Amino acid sequence: MSSGISNLRKFVSPEIIFGVGARHSVSNYAKSFGAKKVLLVSDPGVTQAGWLKDVSNTLTEAGIEHVSFIDVSPNPRADEVMQGVEVYQENNCNVIVAVGGGSPMDCAKGIGIVSSNGRHILDFEGIDTINVAIPPLIFIPTTAGTSADVSQFAIISDPVEKVKISIVSKSVVPDVALIDPGTTMTMDPFLSACTGIDAMVHAIEAFVSTGAGPLTDMHALDAMKLINENIAGLVSNPMDLQLREQVMLGSMKAGLAFSNAILGAVHAMSHSLGGYLDLPHGLCNAMLLEHVINYNFKDAEDRFKVVANALNLEIAGLNSKQVQNKLIQHVINLKAEVGLSQKLKESGVAACDIPFLSEHAILDPCMLTNPRKSNKRDVAVVYEEAL
Repeated sequence: MSSGISNLRKFVSPEIIFGVGARHSVSNYAKSFGAKKVLLVSDPGVTQAGWLKDVSNTLTEAGIEHVSFIDVSPNPRADEVMQGVEVYQENNCNVIVAVGGGSPMDCAKGIGIVSSNGRHILDFEGIDTINVAIPPLIFIPTTAGTSADVSQFAIISDPVEKVKISIVSKSVVPDVALIDPGTTMTMDPFLSACTGIDAMVHAIEAFVSTGAGPLTDMHALDAMKLINENIAGLVSNPMDLQLREQVMLGSMKAGLAFSNAILGAVHAMSHSLGGYLDLPHGLCNAMLLEHVINYNFKDAEDRFKVVANALNLEIAGLNSKQVQNKLIQHVINLKAEVGLSQKLKESGVAACDIPFLSEHAILDPCMLTNPRKSNKRDVAVVYEEAL
Protein backbone atom coordinates (compact mmCIF):
# COMPACT_ATOMS: atom_id res chain seq x y z
CA MET A 1 0.00 0.00 0.00
CA SER A 2 1.62 3.21 -1.15
CA SER A 3 1.47 6.23 1.13
CA GLY A 4 3.62 8.57 -0.92
CA ILE A 5 2.57 12.16 -1.42
CA SER A 6 4.83 13.03 -4.34
CA ASN A 7 2.00 13.03 -6.88
CA LEU A 8 -0.02 16.17 -7.37
CA ARG A 9 -3.37 15.95 -5.58
CA LYS A 10 -6.56 17.92 -6.01
CA PHE A 11 -9.07 18.23 -3.16
CA VAL A 12 -12.40 20.01 -3.56
CA SER A 13 -14.66 20.97 -0.69
CA PRO A 14 -17.35 23.51 0.14
CA GLU A 15 -17.03 25.97 2.98
CA ILE A 16 -18.35 24.00 5.94
CA ILE A 17 -20.09 25.17 9.10
CA PHE A 18 -20.58 22.19 11.43
CA GLY A 19 -22.57 22.10 14.67
CA VAL A 20 -26.00 22.46 16.21
CA GLY A 21 -27.60 25.66 14.96
CA ALA A 22 -25.49 25.87 11.79
CA ARG A 23 -28.62 26.11 9.64
CA HIS A 24 -29.35 29.58 10.97
CA SER A 25 -26.31 30.93 9.12
CA VAL A 26 -28.24 30.54 5.86
CA SER A 27 -29.30 34.19 5.62
CA ASN A 28 -25.75 35.48 6.16
CA TYR A 29 -24.45 33.37 3.30
CA ALA A 30 -27.41 34.16 1.03
CA LYS A 31 -26.67 37.86 1.51
CA SER A 32 -22.96 37.35 0.84
CA PHE A 33 -23.87 35.76 -2.49
CA GLY A 34 -26.02 38.74 -3.40
CA ALA A 35 -29.32 36.88 -3.18
CA LYS A 36 -32.19 38.74 -4.79
CA LYS A 37 -34.49 35.76 -4.53
CA VAL A 38 -33.73 32.30 -3.21
CA LEU A 39 -35.12 29.02 -4.50
CA LEU A 40 -35.65 26.69 -1.54
CA VAL A 41 -35.53 23.04 -2.66
CA SER A 42 -36.89 20.37 -0.33
CA ASP A 43 -39.30 17.43 -0.27
CA PRO A 44 -42.64 16.60 1.39
CA GLY A 45 -41.09 14.64 4.25
CA VAL A 46 -38.68 17.39 5.23
CA THR A 47 -41.48 19.93 4.88
CA GLN A 48 -43.71 17.89 7.19
CA ALA A 49 -40.86 17.58 9.72
CA GLY A 50 -40.75 21.38 9.89
CA TRP A 51 -37.21 22.03 8.64
CA LEU A 52 -38.24 23.86 5.48
CA LYS A 53 -40.38 26.26 7.53
CA ASP A 54 -37.54 26.71 9.99
CA VAL A 55 -35.13 27.78 7.22
CA SER A 56 -37.82 29.85 5.52
CA ASN A 57 -38.40 31.78 8.75
CA THR A 58 -34.68 32.50 9.04
CA LEU A 59 -34.65 33.95 5.51
CA THR A 60 -37.82 35.96 6.15
CA GLU A 61 -36.40 37.48 9.33
CA ALA A 62 -33.40 38.63 7.30
CA GLY A 63 -35.64 40.17 4.63
CA ILE A 64 -34.58 37.71 1.92
CA GLU A 65 -37.26 36.86 -0.62
CA HIS A 66 -37.65 33.19 -1.46
CA VAL A 67 -39.88 30.65 -3.13
CA SER A 68 -40.11 26.92 -2.44
CA PHE A 69 -39.99 23.86 -4.69
CA ILE A 70 -40.79 20.61 -2.85
CA ASP A 71 -41.93 18.23 -5.60
CA VAL A 72 -38.92 15.94 -5.18
CA SER A 73 -39.13 12.14 -4.99
CA PRO A 74 -36.91 9.94 -2.78
CA ASN A 75 -34.81 9.26 -5.88
CA PRO A 76 -34.97 12.65 -7.68
CA ARG A 77 -36.28 12.33 -11.22
CA ALA A 78 -35.19 14.14 -14.33
CA ASP A 79 -38.64 15.66 -14.89
CA GLU A 80 -38.64 17.02 -11.32
CA VAL A 81 -35.36 18.76 -12.00
CA MET A 82 -36.81 20.36 -15.10
CA GLN A 83 -39.91 21.49 -13.16
CA GLY A 84 -37.64 23.04 -10.56
CA VAL A 85 -35.77 24.92 -13.29
CA GLU A 86 -39.07 26.46 -14.42
CA VAL A 87 -39.81 27.66 -10.86
CA TYR A 88 -36.27 29.05 -10.54
CA GLN A 89 -36.45 30.96 -13.81
CA GLU A 90 -40.06 32.15 -13.53
CA ASN A 91 -39.29 33.70 -10.15
CA ASN A 92 -35.97 35.26 -11.22
CA CYS A 93 -34.04 33.45 -8.50
CA ASN A 94 -30.26 33.71 -8.31
CA VAL A 95 -29.34 31.53 -5.30
CA ILE A 96 -30.39 27.96 -4.45
CA VAL A 97 -30.78 26.62 -0.91
CA ALA A 98 -31.43 22.88 -0.48
CA VAL A 99 -32.93 21.56 2.75
CA GLY A 100 -33.13 17.80 3.08
CA GLY A 101 -31.39 14.55 2.32
CA GLY A 102 -29.62 13.47 -0.82
CA SER A 103 -32.71 13.77 -3.00
CA PRO A 104 -33.43 17.51 -2.57
CA MET A 105 -29.71 18.25 -2.70
CA ASP A 106 -29.16 16.31 -5.94
CA CYS A 107 -32.28 17.88 -7.42
CA ALA A 108 -30.97 21.33 -6.44
CA LYS A 109 -27.69 20.58 -8.19
CA GLY A 110 -29.60 19.56 -11.30
CA ILE A 111 -31.67 22.76 -11.20
CA GLY A 112 -28.48 24.78 -10.94
CA ILE A 113 -26.89 22.97 -13.88
CA VAL A 114 -29.82 23.43 -16.26
CA SER A 115 -30.65 26.99 -15.18
CA SER A 116 -27.17 28.09 -16.26
CA ASN A 117 -26.38 25.72 -19.11
CA GLY A 118 -29.78 25.10 -20.72
CA ARG A 119 -30.61 21.75 -22.35
CA HIS A 120 -31.97 18.75 -20.40
CA ILE A 121 -30.47 17.43 -17.18
CA LEU A 122 -29.90 13.98 -18.71
CA ASP A 123 -27.54 15.56 -21.24
CA PHE A 124 -24.98 16.15 -18.49
CA GLU A 125 -24.32 12.53 -17.57
CA GLY A 126 -20.66 11.73 -17.01
CA ILE A 127 -17.55 13.50 -15.80
CA ASP A 128 -16.85 17.23 -16.30
CA THR A 129 -19.72 17.89 -18.71
CA ILE A 130 -20.70 21.31 -17.28
CA ASN A 131 -19.30 24.33 -19.11
CA VAL A 132 -21.06 27.29 -17.46
CA ALA A 133 -20.85 28.07 -13.74
CA ILE A 134 -24.05 27.33 -11.83
CA PRO A 135 -25.79 29.58 -9.24
CA PRO A 136 -24.51 29.63 -5.64
CA LEU A 137 -25.56 26.54 -3.71
CA ILE A 138 -26.17 26.57 0.06
CA PHE A 139 -26.99 23.11 1.40
CA ILE A 140 -28.53 22.17 4.75
CA PRO A 141 -28.53 18.36 5.08
CA THR A 142 -31.21 16.76 7.26
CA THR A 143 -29.80 13.23 7.02
CA ALA A 144 -26.41 11.85 8.03
CA GLY A 145 -25.15 9.73 5.18
CA THR A 146 -25.65 10.89 1.62
CA SER A 147 -22.97 13.62 1.75
CA ALA A 148 -24.41 15.41 -1.28
CA ASP A 149 -23.76 18.55 0.77
CA VAL A 150 -19.98 18.18 0.31
CA SER A 151 -19.56 16.10 -2.84
CA GLN A 152 -19.00 16.68 -6.55
CA PHE A 153 -21.67 14.09 -7.45
CA ALA A 154 -25.28 14.55 -8.54
CA ILE A 155 -27.38 11.41 -9.05
CA ILE A 156 -30.58 11.78 -11.07
CA SER A 157 -33.14 9.09 -11.97
CA ASP A 158 -34.42 8.55 -15.48
CA PRO A 159 -37.74 6.76 -14.84
CA VAL A 160 -38.30 6.15 -18.55
CA GLU A 161 -35.13 4.11 -18.98
CA LYS A 162 -35.22 2.93 -15.33
CA VAL A 163 -31.65 4.03 -14.68
CA LYS A 164 -29.80 6.55 -12.53
CA ILE A 165 -27.27 8.84 -14.14
CA SER A 166 -24.19 10.18 -12.41
CA ILE A 167 -22.98 13.73 -12.96
CA VAL A 168 -19.48 14.29 -11.59
CA SER A 169 -18.08 17.81 -11.61
CA LYS A 170 -16.50 20.28 -9.20
CA SER A 171 -19.19 22.66 -10.51
CA VAL A 172 -21.77 20.89 -8.32
CA VAL A 173 -19.74 21.05 -5.11
CA PRO A 174 -21.91 23.35 -2.95
CA ASP A 175 -20.49 26.74 -2.07
CA VAL A 176 -21.50 26.29 1.57
CA ALA A 177 -22.59 23.28 3.63
CA LEU A 178 -24.40 24.14 6.87
CA ILE A 179 -24.17 20.78 8.63
CA ASP A 180 -26.46 20.86 11.66
CA PRO A 181 -26.83 17.56 13.59
CA GLY A 182 -30.02 18.91 15.14
CA THR A 183 -31.84 18.57 11.83
CA THR A 184 -31.40 14.78 11.89
CA MET A 185 -33.47 14.38 15.07
CA THR A 186 -36.61 13.77 12.98
CA MET A 187 -35.10 10.81 11.09
CA ASP A 188 -36.71 7.46 11.80
CA PRO A 189 -34.49 4.47 12.71
CA PHE A 190 -34.73 2.90 9.23
CA LEU A 191 -33.60 6.08 7.51
CA SER A 192 -30.84 6.55 10.10
CA ALA A 193 -29.64 3.01 9.40
CA CYS A 194 -29.79 3.39 5.60
CA THR A 195 -27.95 6.68 5.51
CA GLY A 196 -25.43 5.57 8.14
CA ILE A 197 -24.51 2.43 6.19
CA ASP A 198 -24.38 4.55 3.03
CA ALA A 199 -21.76 6.73 4.74
CA MET A 200 -19.81 3.64 5.81
CA VAL A 201 -19.78 2.45 2.20
CA HIS A 202 -18.59 5.90 1.09
CA ALA A 203 -15.66 5.65 3.48
CA ILE A 204 -14.66 2.07 2.62
CA GLU A 205 -14.96 2.56 -1.14
CA ALA A 206 -13.06 5.84 -1.03
CA PHE A 207 -10.24 4.19 0.91
CA VAL A 208 -9.81 1.25 -1.48
CA SER A 209 -10.45 3.38 -4.60
CA THR A 210 -7.67 3.67 -7.17
CA GLY A 211 -8.11 7.43 -6.75
CA ALA A 212 -7.33 7.38 -3.02
CA GLY A 213 -4.43 9.34 -1.56
CA PRO A 214 -3.23 10.95 1.69
CA LEU A 215 -5.74 13.81 1.47
CA THR A 216 -8.68 11.40 1.27
CA ASP A 217 -7.39 8.53 3.41
CA MET A 218 -7.42 10.51 6.65
CA HIS A 219 -11.07 11.44 6.18
CA ALA A 220 -12.10 7.93 5.11
CA LEU A 221 -10.47 6.26 8.11
CA ASP A 222 -11.91 8.77 10.58
CA ALA A 223 -15.35 8.25 9.02
CA MET A 224 -15.17 4.46 9.36
CA LYS A 225 -14.27 4.72 13.04
CA LEU A 226 -16.97 7.27 13.84
CA ILE A 227 -19.75 5.41 12.05
CA ASN A 228 -18.69 1.96 13.25
CA GLU A 229 -18.65 3.10 16.88
CA ASN A 230 -21.90 5.07 16.84
CA ILE A 231 -24.40 3.91 14.20
CA ALA A 232 -25.87 0.96 16.13
CA GLY A 233 -26.28 3.08 19.26
CA LEU A 234 -27.95 5.80 17.23
CA VAL A 235 -30.49 3.44 15.69
CA SER A 236 -31.33 2.18 19.19
CA ASN A 237 -31.36 5.69 20.73
CA PRO A 238 -32.57 8.03 17.98
CA MET A 239 -33.00 11.03 20.29
CA ASP A 240 -29.37 11.04 21.45
CA LEU A 241 -27.97 14.26 19.97
CA GLN A 242 -24.37 13.36 20.78
CA LEU A 243 -24.67 10.15 18.74
CA ARG A 244 -26.34 12.13 15.97
CA GLU A 245 -23.40 14.54 15.96
CA GLN A 246 -20.80 11.76 15.79
CA VAL A 247 -22.53 9.96 12.90
CA MET A 248 -23.04 13.24 11.03
CA LEU A 249 -19.35 14.08 11.48
CA GLY A 250 -18.51 10.64 10.10
CA SER A 251 -20.84 11.21 7.17
CA MET A 252 -19.19 14.55 6.40
CA LYS A 253 -15.70 13.03 6.48
CA ALA A 254 -16.81 10.12 4.30
CA GLY A 255 -18.26 12.62 1.83
CA LEU A 256 -15.03 14.59 1.63
CA ALA A 257 -13.18 11.32 1.02
CA PHE A 258 -15.37 9.90 -1.72
CA SER A 259 -15.96 13.22 -3.46
CA ASN A 260 -12.22 13.34 -4.16
CA ALA A 261 -11.22 9.67 -4.35
CA ILE A 262 -14.49 8.64 -6.07
CA LEU A 263 -16.12 5.29 -5.27
CA GLY A 264 -16.35 1.74 -6.63
CA ALA A 265 -18.49 -1.22 -7.59
CA VAL A 266 -20.91 -0.99 -4.64
CA HIS A 267 -22.11 2.39 -5.81
CA ALA A 268 -22.02 1.54 -9.50
CA MET A 269 -24.21 -1.48 -8.86
CA SER A 270 -26.38 0.39 -6.36
CA HIS A 271 -27.09 3.18 -8.85
CA SER A 272 -28.22 0.61 -11.40
CA LEU A 273 -30.34 -1.22 -8.82
CA GLY A 274 -31.93 1.94 -7.40
CA GLY A 275 -32.75 3.30 -10.83
CA TYR A 276 -34.39 0.05 -11.87
CA LEU A 277 -36.53 -0.60 -8.78
CA ASP A 278 -36.66 2.89 -7.16
CA LEU A 279 -35.25 1.53 -3.89
CA PRO A 280 -33.61 3.58 -1.10
CA HIS A 281 -29.98 4.18 -2.03
CA GLY A 282 -28.57 3.24 1.37
CA LEU A 283 -30.49 -0.03 1.37
CA CYS A 284 -29.10 -0.88 -2.07
CA ASN A 285 -25.57 -0.28 -0.81
CA ALA A 286 -26.21 -2.37 2.29
CA MET A 287 -27.43 -5.35 0.26
CA LEU A 288 -24.30 -5.31 -1.90
CA LEU A 289 -21.48 -4.30 0.46
CA GLU A 290 -20.08 -7.62 1.73
CA HIS A 291 -20.38 -9.20 -1.72
CA VAL A 292 -18.32 -6.45 -3.34
CA ILE A 293 -15.73 -6.60 -0.53
CA ASN A 294 -15.44 -10.32 -1.19
CA TYR A 295 -15.00 -9.65 -4.92
CA ASN A 296 -12.45 -6.83 -4.49
CA PHE A 297 -10.42 -8.14 -1.57
CA LYS A 298 -7.54 -9.81 -3.40
CA ASP A 299 -6.87 -6.67 -5.48
CA ALA A 300 -6.72 -4.32 -2.48
CA GLU A 301 -5.67 -6.69 0.28
CA ASP A 302 -3.37 -4.26 2.12
CA ARG A 303 -5.99 -1.54 2.06
CA PHE A 304 -8.74 -3.84 3.35
CA LYS A 305 -6.47 -4.85 6.25
CA VAL A 306 -6.28 -1.17 7.21
CA VAL A 307 -10.08 -1.02 6.94
CA ALA A 308 -10.32 -3.98 9.34
CA ASN A 309 -8.05 -2.17 11.81
CA ALA A 310 -10.12 1.01 11.51
CA LEU A 311 -13.20 -1.05 12.38
CA ASN A 312 -11.39 -2.24 15.52
CA LEU A 313 -11.10 -5.87 14.41
CA GLU A 314 -8.40 -8.06 15.94
CA ILE A 315 -6.49 -9.35 12.92
CA ALA A 316 -2.95 -9.77 14.27
CA GLY A 317 -1.59 -13.16 13.22
CA LEU A 318 -4.42 -13.88 10.79
CA ASN A 319 -3.75 -14.84 7.19
CA SER A 320 -5.36 -12.96 4.30
CA LYS A 321 -8.34 -15.28 3.97
CA GLN A 322 -9.06 -15.06 7.69
CA VAL A 323 -8.91 -11.26 7.57
CA GLN A 324 -11.25 -11.25 4.59
CA ASN A 325 -13.76 -13.50 6.36
CA LYS A 326 -13.57 -11.50 9.59
CA LEU A 327 -14.14 -8.20 7.80
CA ILE A 328 -17.08 -9.55 5.84
CA GLN A 329 -18.65 -11.05 8.96
CA HIS A 330 -18.29 -7.75 10.78
CA VAL A 331 -20.10 -5.94 7.98
CA ILE A 332 -22.89 -8.54 8.06
CA ASN A 333 -23.20 -8.24 11.85
CA LEU A 334 -23.23 -4.43 11.78
CA LYS A 335 -25.99 -4.41 9.16
CA ALA A 336 -28.02 -6.89 11.21
CA GLU A 337 -27.57 -4.72 14.30
CA VAL A 338 -29.17 -1.75 12.53
CA GLY A 339 -31.89 -3.83 10.86
CA LEU A 340 -30.57 -4.01 7.29
CA SER A 341 -30.27 -7.73 6.56
CA GLN A 342 -32.43 -7.74 3.45
CA LYS A 343 -31.37 -9.63 0.32
CA LEU A 344 -31.92 -8.50 -3.26
CA LYS A 345 -34.63 -11.11 -3.82
CA GLU A 346 -36.66 -9.76 -0.88
CA SER A 347 -36.50 -6.30 -2.45
CA GLY A 348 -37.96 -7.42 -5.76
CA VAL A 349 -34.89 -8.42 -7.79
CA ALA A 350 -35.21 -11.56 -9.92
CA ALA A 351 -32.47 -13.50 -11.70
CA CYS A 352 -33.86 -12.31 -15.03
CA ASP A 353 -33.15 -8.70 -14.01
CA ILE A 354 -29.43 -9.23 -13.60
CA PRO A 355 -28.38 -8.77 -17.26
CA PHE A 356 -30.09 -5.35 -17.34
CA LEU A 357 -28.61 -4.34 -13.98
CA SER A 358 -25.11 -5.48 -14.95
CA GLU A 359 -25.20 -3.73 -18.31
CA HIS A 360 -25.86 -0.37 -16.67
CA ALA A 361 -23.63 -0.88 -13.62
CA ILE A 362 -20.53 -1.55 -15.71
CA LEU A 363 -20.99 1.84 -17.44
CA ASP A 364 -21.31 3.83 -14.21
CA PRO A 365 -18.41 6.29 -13.59
CA CYS A 366 -17.89 4.83 -10.11
CA MET A 367 -16.67 1.61 -11.72
CA LEU A 368 -13.62 3.45 -13.10
CA THR A 369 -11.97 3.65 -9.66
CA ASN A 370 -12.96 0.21 -8.39
CA PRO A 371 -9.77 -1.57 -7.26
CA ARG A 372 -10.51 -4.65 -9.35
CA LYS A 373 -11.07 -4.24 -13.08
CA SER A 374 -14.37 -5.77 -14.05
CA ASN A 375 -16.49 -6.83 -16.96
CA LYS A 376 -20.24 -7.31 -17.21
CA ARG A 377 -20.04 -10.99 -16.26
CA ASP A 378 -18.05 -10.16 -13.10
CA VAL A 379 -20.74 -7.72 -12.04
CA ALA A 380 -23.49 -10.22 -12.82
CA VAL A 381 -21.84 -12.81 -10.57
CA VAL A 382 -21.78 -10.36 -7.65
CA TYR A 383 -25.47 -9.55 -8.18
CA GLU A 384 -26.22 -13.29 -8.25
CA GLU A 385 -24.39 -13.82 -4.97
CA ALA A 386 -26.40 -10.97 -3.40
CA LEU A 387 -29.74 -12.46 -4.41
